[in-house]
Amino acid sequence: MRILQICQSYPPMISGAALAAARLAEGLAAEGHDVMVIAASDRREGYSTQNGRLRIERLPSRPNPARVNQRFLLWPQRAINRLVHAFNPDIIHLHEPLLLGICGLQAARSLNIPVVLTLHQLPWFVAKYTPSFWGSPIRLDWLLWQYGRWFLSRCAAVIAPAKPVADAVRRHAWRTAHIIPNGADLQHFQAAPRTDDEADRLRQRYDLPPDKPVLLHVGRLDVDKNVDAVIQAAALVMQRLDAELLVVGDGCRRPALTAQCEQLGMAARCHFTGFVSPEGDLPGLYRLASAFMIASDIETFGIVILEAMASALPVVAVRATSIPDLVADRRSGFLVPINDVAGMADKLAWLLQNPEQAKRMGLAGREISLQFSYEALIARHVQLYQAICPQARPYFAPHGRSVSVQNEYAAEPAGTAVFRAMREE
Repeated sequence: MRILQICQSYPPMISGAALAAARLAEGLAAEGHDVMVIAASDRREGYSTQNGRLRIERLPSRPNPARVNQRFLLWPQRAINRLVHAFNPDIIHLHEPLLLGICGLQAARSLNIPVVLTLHQLPWFVAKYTPSFWGSPIRLDWLLWQYGRWFLSRCAAVIAPAKPVADAVRRHAWRTAHIIPNGADLQHFQAAPRTDDEADRLRQRYDLPPDKPVLLHVGRLDVDKNVDAVIQAAALVMQRLDAELLVVGDGCRRPALTAQCEQLGMAARCHFTGFVSPEGDLPGLYRLASAFMIASDIETFGIVILEAMASALPVVAVRATSIPDLVADRRSGFLVPINDVAGMADKLAWLLQNPEQAKRMGLAGREISLQFSYEALIARHVQLYQAICPQARPYFAPHGRSVSVQNEYAAEPAGTAVFRAMREE
């Protein structure tokens, strides 16, 4: 098949949507499909790259004032039309329903080809950034769902990374979504260290004491991620136990968060690394940590949570959005109510005080993560493409294994089995 993806950010710009789009594009190209990605350039000017069957067209972009080291496209309809007509895809896969999404819809209509949309965010994300009026936030949910209902009606298929997202789409936009979770590189993120001295080397590189447990947070340091609650919980743990906090990632709130650590008197025990590459030290940092913590309550999936679980690291997270469908409470970690900083601190302290039980939880998380291999998720995407684009050439999985094409009502979506099993326990 000839598959075109359109997204705002793409590595080296980092976000959950960017990583998901990149892994999908690379996986499809590796299995013999011709793939083009249109995305914002990570620098002012545009450029293109070709790696085997994967071509990436990065269009001239503008700085994103709301994100560190991120750029965006405003209205590149002419450039997208030119690239789409030159590539002549069988299908267009969108990763956002806003300006680029409209550009993609118009390009697809001109070629009379179907459009697929993956939902990486829902209106609950926008609510984190809307201003307040007389102390109350301006509610845009209803208006955004009205727009979403219109946009989704123009798509041949909609993909949700988890069942709660699909439920929200069905409830508010009256549309059935295919559940295809995001994945993780299970060979890259694993429990076994790469070398015997991995932990010692990383502790020295990131100025971590050699004999203290490490609480780890990975993600953007922006308002929607609630990292201030992570720091508050870590501070409560540090009042009882001798531990260190390692914060991996960058964002607009990094100065405010480092100032918060100073105000709480824990600056010497908090380490802000900035961005760490998944192909570099990040897997090792998961492995050396004692527990993973995240306070975000807007996750449509949670790639960093899956990476932590794949690394056999127990997780403490909030019971919100899609997180309970990934973290098995009291099995692979703990779930606490939104904004329950004290509860998060109690669970983290328990993990540090009970290392054997924490290890068993981490191994249980690793077992759950095995359900999310890249291979299965790539195959599920291709099944969906073939179901809505039957005129494209048949797809055959590696090693001669044919993959049957199922519609959204005939097959259980990828990930549903593990989600159901966790809920039943």
